[in-house]
Amino acid sequence: MARYTGPKTRIARKFKEPIFGPDKWMERKPHAPGQHGLTARRRKKDSEYSMQLTEKQKAKYTYGILERQFRKMFYTAASKKGVTGAILLGLCETRLDNTVYRMGIAPTRRAARQLVGHGHITVNKDVVNIASYTLRPGDEVAVRERSRSLEAITNSLSTNTNRFDWIDFNPATMSGKLIAMPERAQIPENIREQLIVELYSK
Repeated sequence: MARYTGPKTRIARKFKEPIFGPDKWMERKPHAPGQHGLTARRRKKDSEYSMQLTEKQKAKYTYGILERQFRKMFYTAASKKGVTGAILLGLCETRLDNTVYRMGIAPTRRAARQLVGHGHITVNKDVVNIASYTLRPGDEVAVRERSRSLEAITNSLSTNTNRFDWIDFNPATMSGKLIAMPERAQIPENIREQLIVELYSK
């Protein structure tokens, strides 16, 4: 299966949350998509497995990760000391494409993935074009010098107001540093990671 590139609002309505960012259509039609979207949840109660699967799918769609890679990240998180679910989300957050998005260099994770793939981003002054590249505390992420005049980047930075405690970013130099691994309380995503842990632990 290839990475999902279809309608974002349809997926957001499926989870009843704007997981891809603000969405005017999500506000107008907050129920599930399809002919029976309004009544689908009234007829049946979600099973435990259904809720676990939904949370896993929500996390995968949110961060743009496919199943094999996500499962591998889970096993990496499970092998580390600490709360597995929180570590899993921390690994998702420290991917290069997500960090570029959090810094405000790109308006969406999809756009951040494209910037990385096209070689506009450097890590510790070396060009890295792998979106899934995992950053470590102390790594410096910056926009490549010849790419700093790109309209997509300057527009995104001019409208970005978000700041995150685990990232130190300087808009003037278009560079930032990963200070530490994010803690669960710092991550704004509405994901019940414990359900994902339970699903993979079966």
